[in-house]
Amino acid sequence: MAFVIPQGFSAAGVHAGIKRNPTRQDVALVVSNRPAAAAGVYTKNLVYAAPVAFDRRLTPGDGFRAVVINSGNANACTGDRGLSDAAEMARLAASTCGAEPKQALVLSTGIIGEFMPMEKIAAGIKACAKDLAPEEAGFIAAARGMMTTDTVHKLHSATVTVGQRGFHIAGMCKGAAMIAPNMGTMLGLVLTDAPVAARDLQRMLNEVVDDTFNCISVDGHMSTNDTVLLLANGAAGGEKLSGDGLVQIQNALHEVCAELARSIPADGEGATHLVCIDVKGCATAGAARQIAKSVADSPLVKTAIHGADPNWGRIVSAAGYAGVPFNPSGVNLDVNGFILYKDGAPAAFSAEQVSSSIKTHRETSIVLSFREGNASARFWTADLTAEYVRLNADYHT
Repeated sequence: MAFVIPQGFSAAGVHAGIKRNPTRQDVALVVSNRPAAAAGVYTKNLVYAAPVAFDRRLTPGDGFRAVVINSGNANACTGDRGLSDAAEMARLAASTCGAEPKQALVLSTGIIGEFMPMEKIAAGIKACAKDLAPEEAGFIAAARGMMTTDTVHKLHSATVTVGQRGFHIAGMCKGAAMIAPNMGTMLGLVLTDAPVAARDLQRMLNEVVDDTFNCISVDGHMSTNDTVLLLANGAAGGEKLSGDGLVQIQNALHEVCAELARSIPADGEGATHLVCIDVKGCATAGAARQIAKSVADSPLVKTAIHGADPNWGRIVSAAGYAGVPFNPSGVNLDVNGFILYKDGAPAAFSAEQVSSSIKTHRETSIVLSFREGNASARFWTADLTAEYVRLNADYHT
């Protein structure tokens, strides 16, 4: 599907020297040609990065013109100097479009505990300002500018018609490891040309993130920098949306965020499988999500998937220690459409056939069904591989 860019936004990404590899972008800039409303959702880690502190103070709000992004340095655990550097990044980004520092937001990702190379950052922002473009190439460069150990850039867009008006929503994100809910250890930036009030943006973003970016996991490790920003500049015209119009925008926002969220564990460090966990028949959606997360975070489940081992006992036991009460005799489990466990007891199946199904498909489906209610949840994770261990053992040193 073609990537559709919302009206009034331009983007660029350059290599400024933060990363050692000169072919990899490490500074990006996204600019709106008119003031935009903005909302944000952030990590719940008590140890959070300077850009998170900076953006939290400003969102939700109005009048934003720019978002500056860097990768290779998280600007986390850097004290007062880190806060000053984040503010300076915002000032430099805002100055590229004649805006005030409070009209820019900041995203950073990379190594924790190192001070920002501000001369390189400043040069990168200046270079981005010259390259800004409202075309797909500019947004691809910006998406690459937020990558760390990602192997691919991550973009998705949607178009929605409200009455006689058409609106576009487009997003980019990064993430491959240190992925865990609240938030899902990642950066995300979503843009729309729809006219939406900041308070409505914040409500929609909270609800959508809870059902998308908070339903992914790679390794269960919550980051210091997790942020998703949503900007609406109203460039498509018309009065502020309300009622059914907002519902339609939120549905399209959900589509974009769901695809972006799914792309993160799909690109998990060292991953050979994307794992989709569906939990059904629970008393509440929260209970279903808690069980799904328990399964997703289990190293034994993740290594079994990597080894194409249909070891259903690991999956069922992970559900059992999730802290959600249920009747064990009412549990069913299927993997890739094969029933492995039915009504709380083993089912007859061909281990070779199920193993082959896992081995030959990049995506693995796990469905757990209960008899406690009608609520359900979907959660995405990745398998756990020796390559994941190698990458993270070598990441800093």
